[in-house]
Amino acid sequence: MDNLDYGIIGNCKSCALVSKTGSLDWCCLPAFDSAAVFAKILDEEKGGSFEFKVSDDYNISQEYLWETNILSTVFDNGEDAFQLIDFMPRYPREDGSYYSPPDIIRFLRLLKGKPKFKVIYNPRLDFAREETQNENKGNYIKSYTVKGKYDSLFFYSNLDLDDILQQREITLTGNAYCLVGYHEKLITQSLDRSYLKFQRTKTYWMNWSEKTTRYSHYSNEIMRSALVLKLLSYKKSGAVLAAATTSLPETIGEERNWDYRFCWIRDASMVIKVMAGLGHVKSAREFLQFIIDIIPDKDEKIQIMYGIDGQKELTEHILDHLSGYKNSYPVRTGNAAYIQKQNDIYGILMEVIYQQFLQFETSLENSEELWTVVRGIVMIVEENWQKPDKGIWELRTEDRHFVFSKLLCWVAVDRAIKIGEVLRMGINDTHWKTLRAEIYDDIYNNGWNEEKQAYTQSYGSPDLDASTLLMESYGFIDAKDPRFISTVKATEKELCNDGLMYRYKNKDDFGLPSSSFTICTFWLINSLYKIGEEEKSKALFEQLLSYSNHLGLFSEDIDFETKRLLGNFPQAYSHLALIETAANFSKGHASEENAFSGF
Repeated sequence: MDNLDYGIIGNCKSCALVSKTGSLDWCCLPAFDSAAVFAKILDEEKGGSFEFKVSDDYNISQEYLWETNILSTVFDNGEDAFQLIDFMPRYPREDGSYYSPPDIIRFLRLLKGKPKFKVIYNPRLDFAREETQNENKGNYIKSYTVKGKYDSLFFYSNLDLDDILQQREITLTGNAYCLVGYHEKLITQSLDRSYLKFQRTKTYWMNWSEKTTRYSHYSNEIMRSALVLKLLSYKKSGAVLAAATTSLPETIGEERNWDYRFCWIRDASMVIKVMAGLGHVKSAREFLQFIIDIIPDKDEKIQIMYGIDGQKELTEHILDHLSGYKNSYPVRTGNAAYIQKQNDIYGILMEVIYQQFLQFETSLENSEELWTVVRGIVMIVEENWQKPDKGIWELRTEDRHFVFSKLLCWVAVDRAIKIGEVLRMGINDTHWKTLRAEIYDDIYNNGWNEEKQAYTQSYGSPDLDASTLLMESYGFIDAKDPRFISTVKATEKELCNDGLMYRYKNKDDFGLPSSSFTICTFWLINSLYKIGEEEKSKALFEQLLSYSNHLGLFSEDIDFETKRLLGNFPQAYSHLALIETAANFSKGHASEENAFSGF
């Protein structure tokens, strides 16, 4: 497999990746950030997988069931055929809570003939650190570790369990199911029970999709991206993951491999803003509560990222027994970037809080909590906005005065002023307005490079940076302002390569990347559209959409030469930008059909 040709299934607690040939190659249980129980994607020999092996005469096709996160893979050799339906159960109970166990159900539907296959069931618990043993317990297979940290997994099926363990050929004579669960089941499992879970889960996803705002252009692409973003949300806390995986490399054979199974304030805030725009208000509220919960003290600094349960320490470890994706070593868990200082997060967080006050009803208690957060953020910005930081790209070199970080400090104060106006408080109004003007003037005078005729990456630098393309969308500058038009054109000229964007090209600690950061191309497309180059932007958008995988999913990066997907997958940031761009092409107007707010 040369591309990231995977589908994602999940239930807002965990998820799994299934290849286009039906191989389950990645899953962490019981939660997104748990140790992997299948990790073939990170080591083809040691990682472990769950596959249905058929002979070469079978044609295999894959798609999602309409407007759901349920994956269908069809195996057909002309005479014999079966459908593999993959999902993780999620549906409401009568009491309003959700049934979403750490289970994967693989439902096999006989279509015709007598298809034959072998089941390769090879879980490797705890990232395959130690050997995993499989044992037939009569009505289920128990997999467990013998050494190291104890872990276990349970497999239920109406197929013969010994045939599965011995990898003997199986002839499908009727419908069948396989259930992989993190916990032993207390109720007898059956084909009918699995089918009922399938129907209830399908209904849940179709209802969720029905409540999503429709747009006149690129409706299918927007819906698939919205479904991906929903899958990457962690229901228990309200956090949103950057991606479902760890250590998928930005470039094959290099070491830009990071764990993305965490909540970046920057990414998640943007996701929530978009989801609220799609009518999913509850997600926005749950994320805001997550933010309030992780900053309980008035003087506590906000980290750039947190664990999905609000963990503040995300110590980085290397799993040196795994070879990595396509031998791209190392494989990491945890992420050392949590200690980095990035001043841009304050503005992004404040933007979301502002949207909450602007669009949604907020209780007095919640308003008071958020107002405390707002005042605390302005204090932090006032103390720190003149200091250098690591910037949006988390450069591990020296700190600099990044234009984007300064921009978002301006956004923080600007939105705080507007929140104060919404609440009719007027507190610190004059002082805050003076601070806003001071930051604006600083960016206007020091961020602009006269020779380049553009806002550049950092003060005094001639290097261009894709993040400056966001200056207009955050309200710092008008789309028709000559400075913005010039910045867009200069940035495109220097950073665009065959329709794909570099984040930047100046020297960092890893050298010039050979892959494009997908979201930056969406930013360019948006900017070109806003300055009036509509035909060009739409052509670039169509080209970029063609680089998605067979299911319309995007990772973090795209190789400039081969156009293969690279980096962690699927990437929330990429799908967020896709939705924003497609919505702009619809002139920001939702179609009358099915526009709905709340779920």
